[in-house]
Amino acid sequence: MPSRTSVRTASPAEPRQPLTREPRAPRRVPRTLTGDKTGLDVIAAASVDADGAAAVAAPGLHGLDLARQVLGIEAAAITALAGRLDGAFDRALAMLLACEGRVVVSGIGKSGHIARKVASTFASTGTPAFFLHAAEASHGDLGMVTAADCFVAVSNSGESEELLVVVPSLKRQGAKLIAITGNPASTLALLADVHLDAHVDVEACPLNLAPTASTTAALALGDALAVAVLDARGFCSDDYARSHPGGALGRRLLTHVRDVMRSGDALPIVGIDATLLEALVESSKKGLAMAAVVAPDGKVEGIFTDGDLHRLIEGGRDFRDLRIVDVMHRAPRGIAPDRLAVEAAALMERHRINQLLVVDADDRLLGALHIHDLTNAKVI
Repeated sequence: MPSRTSVRTASPAEPRQPLTREPRAPRRVPRTLTGDKTGLDVIAAASVDADGAAAVAAPGLHGLDLARQVLGIEAAAITALAGRLDGAFDRALAMLLACEGRVVVSGIGKSGHIARKVASTFASTGTPAFFLHAAEASHGDLGMVTAADCFVAVSNSGESEELLVVVPSLKRQGAKLIAITGNPASTLALLADVHLDAHVDVEACPLNLAPTASTTAALALGDALAVAVLDARGFCSDDYARSHPGGALGRRLLTHVRDVMRSGDALPIVGIDATLLEALVESSKKGLAMAAVVAPDGKVEGIFTDGDLHRLIEGGRDFRDLRIVDVMHRAPRGIAPDRLAVEAAALMERHRINQLLVVDADDRLLGALHIHDLTNAKVI
């Protein structure tokens, strides 16, 4: 019979000693910040142990200081950009204003993300525009561009192959080309009808590699173009609201009093010969917490609200035999139906009232508003 293999019993495990690791000293890398200034950027020693444990962050590394430095570098880049603007910007603006087609903004990588946002800004401020991915342009999407269009190419290096390969086709079509690059001597800058210089001295990245200040500068320059165009075309807040109908801004700028007011049979109306009790019944029936008092010709004579009723009760008056003309508030505030609903809200807030009559130029009653009508319409 084969012998059974003996099994060794392990001795009790000794307590594990906690692993300790001395933090590494921060690595300091000198780099030029602007022109003749030099700074020392402290970079965290992000390393991993052999057993997979992350190294402890180096003491003395202050993320808040680094954040301030990043913002300072990017702000300085935009300030320098403003100082370099010249006649090329005016030529680009004139080209965009003369464009009979659409503004096509294109780029690749991080510049592509900037181009997409710039196209969106143009489109939302009255200039027909769209983003065209540079890599897709050379594979059929260039067919979306016509001779009437203006092509805006964004590339920090000015040597992006995906953009350079479509430039000859754009030129043959007759489309105008505006280039936004960080290198005035680049191929793209030299081929463009107008070149806008978005050069930055240094990136905000501690390694001076990741596009940070350069993308901020390109975005700011694109915004400057879009804003200059909208201003030249007299673009106003109403125009902006028309392209943003689904948001809160659209509701505030597009909703008029006539869109939310109550009218017709929904209006609590009594004549000048009515009693107070008749006015209260009408007010309760229509649910507006008020009654409008009108003359036979339709002109407003006064208004009686729930606030007026409370004051009568607090004064201890017997109002069973009162006439409405004796207790109504004469010459009530009103608003025209073509005014913005947000103006009605401001009027109510300023005078601390909850109801507002809607009248025409001759002070004839057309409708009424309660503060709840504006909140339900999401105007306020």
